[in-house]
Amino acid sequence: MTLFLTALPLAFVMIAGPQIISAFFFATAPQWRPISAAYIAGAAISLASLVTIAYFVAKGIKSSASSSSKGDVKRYIDYVVIALLAFAGVYTFLKKRHADPPKWMGKLEGATPKFAFTLGFLLLGVFPSDLATSVSVGSHLAGHDKPWWYSMGFVALTLLFLAIPVLLLLTLGRRAETILPKARNWMNTNSWIISEIVIVVFLGLLISDL
Repeated sequence: MTLFLTALPLAFVMIAGPQIISAFFFATAPQWRPISAAYIAGAAISLASLVTIAYFVAKGIKSSASSSSKGDVKRYIDYVVIALLAFAGVYTFLKKRHADPPKWMGKLEGATPKFAFTLGFLLLGVFPSDLATSVSVGSHLAGHDKPWWYSMGFVALTLLFLAIPVLLLLTLGRRAETILPKARNWMNTNSWIISEIVIVVFLGLLISDL
């Protein structure tokens, strides 16, 4: 269970960046309910699929190893996870240093549910830092013989973070109209710092466990 809990903070890494910024934009759209729902649905399908594939690929690799070499396979999986998370950390840092808004962000205000679904699917499944983080979590849990449903806890927490703008709207009503822009600006400015801290801490835990 401790391993599961240490992996959960990486859910924040998944949404720190254009992922949560897009969620805030969609939550302020006139048709925010279907658009936000489509965005989260696309993210859910993409993320759950990717983590599951990574989990069972790593589990298959470990299962195919002889009993005498399973320890080595686990260590090699950890090396791969460390490399992937290091890449995610460097990528996040470099992207923030050269932070020009992506061209597609100009389409957010007039987005349709179809566009939101596609964007959610791509951002949580193809975005380089998210891809590396998802594969890391699935592989790490499988390498340490943890059950598959642990990875779904990571998926659920990621989606919960992604749904924060919608939850604010549902709980605060009109007051959320003034809070959402401030929260979006704060996340845009500071979320990458928290993301880097989480990655560094998790890397430290992995390295100390080798």
